[in-house]
Amino acid sequence: MNKTVKNVLIVVMTIVILVLAFKIYDSIMEPVRFNAEKDRRYSVVIQNLKDIREIQRYYKSSNGVYADNFNKLIEFAQVGEIPIVRMVPDPTDTTNTRSIKDTLGYVKVSDSLFSQRENFKLASIRYIPYTDNVEFEMKADTIEKSGVMVPVFEAKASNKQILSKGMEQYHQLLINLDASIEHLEKYPGLKVGSLQEVSLDGNWE
Repeated sequence: MNKTVKNVLIVVMTIVILVLAFKIYDSIMEPVRFNAEKDRRYSVVIQNLKDIREIQRYYKSSNGVYADNFNKLIEFAQVGEIPIVRMVPDPTDTTNTRSIKDTLGYVKVSDSLFSQRENFKLASIRYIPYTDNVEFEMKADTIEKSGVMVPVFEAKASNKQILSKGMEQYHQLLINLDASIEHLEKYPGLKVGSLQEVSLDGNWE
């Protein structure tokens, strides 16, 4: 084997080794990148679901039930008002042990919840982040618990909705993620509230 052929073989083998090394590294890093992006997107979606939950709490306090669609929920947040109260001693109580609520005024729900949030857009809470304006699935109902009809609501977004756009290269990892969650009989995505239980918990909590 002459020197030229030997040098060519060395270069080719070096390139092959480098390509294989890159492929191994990339296969190791792919799930790391997927999980990092998943966690980043989850944090934004979770904040939206928390905002929906907070407005729903006020809505139920004012209406006795939860809003069953975003038009009602957003309109309520825009125009609905809640009282600002403080506890003061009951002037009719000579024992000084009872207190009563003193209403100081009223504030709009949106101002109470979001006035400190820069660039917050109330209308955007209906849309799942990282989608082309796909709405959260939100439902409200009443269920019977111990002979009493109790209002419930649920809002949710699937992993396919949260993690598909811009993450097409991770298609198989998304399939694997959903399969592992469904195997545990859990919702493959993020949700808050429940239509089966009296709960306002998020499934991330």
